[in-house]
Amino acid sequence: MINEKEFLRISTYMKQRYGIDLSQKKVIINGRLENYIRKGGFHSFDEFMNAVESDKTGGQERMLVNLLTTNHTYFMREFEHFDFFRNTVLPWLRNKESRSKDIRIWCGASSTGEEPYMIAMTLLDFFNMNHDGWDTKILATDISTKALQQATAGIYTAEQISKMPKHWISHFFTKMSGGTQYQVNDELKKEVIFRKFNLMNPFPFKKKMHTIFLRNVMIYFDERTKQDVVQKVYNALEPGGYLFIGTTETLDRTYTPFQMVQPSIFRKKEG
Repeated sequence: MINEKEFLRISTYMKQRYGIDLSQKKVIINGRLENYIRKGGFHSFDEFMNAVESDKTGGQERMLVNLLTTNHTYFMREFEHFDFFRNTVLPWLRNKESRSKDIRIWCGASSTGEEPYMIAMTLLDFFNMNHDGWDTKILATDISTKALQQATAGIYTAEQISKMPKHWISHFFTKMSGGTQYQVNDELKKEVIFRKFNLMNPFPFKKKMHTIFLRNVMIYFDERTKQDVVQKVYNALEPGGYLFIGTTETLDRTYTPFQMVQPSIFRKKEG
């Protein structure tokens, strides 16, 4: 069982490195790490953390992050966002970038891939499956290597994709042998670039984004961390660019320069 000193060490590490507030999650930390620590031959949580901090390969740190981060997502989640994206954001972008044909979209908490693939399908659907020279590739990032491996593989159960429009399933997915799983096809896969990225780090974008999806991740941050991330997101957006957050999340209007379009959808003031 984890003791108070070990709990404080792990929760502080996750907060300082990844912004994730686990200060009230002692039971969760214990439950998710205890089995791995025992099987790994460690005699205590402290011994495991010593290995995390001394492992030059980063393997133990990746394991810690994979075990302590929650990657709960699903296709069609908060679908009203995709309706708004298709009906409002994309017409604005098609007009705004009619000469460059360059659309820059970032999904900052991509988890196991459902969300960025949904964004990509919405984009392709909007352009009638015909890019006509448009660059619509999506950057999708997460801190969990385990989640990113699943996302890159793009394999989902029949139940997971069952609520999607039928024409999306038939166009973008291939039924695997056995019939209980489907794999994202190459056309859709090449639309999404998956990368590991920590939101606490400086944003490395050479060009500003038109739209950022940062849904259901800031619930793990304390208020100060959230403010810092929101400001970095604002700075990373083009004038007029949109931010989507989770429908259960809020932004404190006293500190953010974003204009609220509707709850969970915000916009940077146009230049």
